[in-house]
Amino acid sequence: MLSFLWSRICGLDSPVRLTRAEATRRVLSLDLNKDRNVERIHENGINTLDIEPVEGRYMLSGGSDGIIVIYDLKNLTKTPSYTCKALCKVGKGLPDVHKFSVETVQWYPHDTGMFTSSSFDKTLKIWDTNSLKLAEVFQFDGNVYSHHMSPLATKHSLIAVGTKNPKVQLCDLKSGSCSHILQGHRAEVLSVCWSPRYDNILATASADSRVKLWDVRKATGCLITLDQHNGEKSKSSSEAANTAHNGRVNGLCFTSDGLHLLTLGTDNRMRLWNSATGENTLVNYGKVLNNSRKCVKFTVSVGCNPDFAFVPVDSTIVVYTIYTGEKISVLRGHYSDVDCCVFQPQYQDLYSGGKDCDVLAWVPAMREPVPDDDPQSSRSQAHIHPAFHDAWSSSDEDS
Repeated sequence: MLSFLWSRICGLDSPVRLTRAEATRRVLSLDLNKDRNVERIHENGINTLDIEPVEGRYMLSGGSDGIIVIYDLKNLTKTPSYTCKALCKVGKGLPDVHKFSVETVQWYPHDTGMFTSSSFDKTLKIWDTNSLKLAEVFQFDGNVYSHHMSPLATKHSLIAVGTKNPKVQLCDLKSGSCSHILQGHRAEVLSVCWSPRYDNILATASADSRVKLWDVRKATGCLITLDQHNGEKSKSSSEAANTAHNGRVNGLCFTSDGLHLLTLGTDNRMRLWNSATGENTLVNYGKVLNNSRKCVKFTVSVGCNPDFAFVPVDSTIVVYTIYTGEKISVLRGHYSDVDCCVFQPQYQDLYSGGKDCDVLAWVPAMREPVPDDDPQSSRSQAHIHPAFHDAWSSSDEDS
């Protein structure tokens, strides 16, 4: 790291390279923080988490009890040990509370004045953060599994909604109506995700084993239906053609640059796709256990080299390098199944929620300084994970 700083001072390296090196180091050292607790509010499992992208300070959670909670993640006590307090909650007793399990919550991408929630009570609700009152309600014919707003759209205010109905609904915040319907899936739509690169590109995943990419500006069918065989039909079954997985597809997540798409299926596989061509990159992540009947909320790192994926597997969170498929680490701390996790890019923190009703904070471990003349330092370098060497090195070659 000292060589990076010296190269930066001398103008030999860009600030971006130094930032990525430190971000990568922090992600590789993620561990359960025993000094940072998140106030326990939910009475049943936590299904979804979201951190607002403006300040990275406020976090939403939604649970199987129908409750929505807003937390302040900032350490206001200025002490090493503190608890992230719940600022407010939309809970029992309020007239507008969800009647059944809350499956997805999301902040409005451009400010914290509004957030959204969807539930098995067949509704998508738009909330005013300051008053905790409803601004709009969208009603559907079936359970709502997932919804998502584009993180960068300025020309439209569409919310994509995946329900028990095979048709993907697009709700317009400006008009307060369902403006578009995307038809093509044959079973319930379990996950939807807008591209972080193009505000008109949407990915949808369904129980029909298919993943589709859409351009919402076009009235015709989808752009691409992802095929795990890259156009070559399976010899064992012709029905396997044009399917992304051999089971229900219940997880979607674009990489931070939007160039690739990760998918999860109940065939215990995770796949990486080129989002421009729809090609299966054939990265092997091994067996990724997935028995969920609902949407799996997994996430990816931002600003790292290499990039990482954080995937809930049973009561753990498994960390993979996205482009090589290598399993880097397994984060253990929950007492029951983990249902969701969210990455905080400002500080490289990770938060997770599960059926044990707890929200856990995973933060980079602090390193003890090692003197350059310490003979132990050379031996300690040998134990650094290979992915860590890909990001940066303290050798003389970098200076």
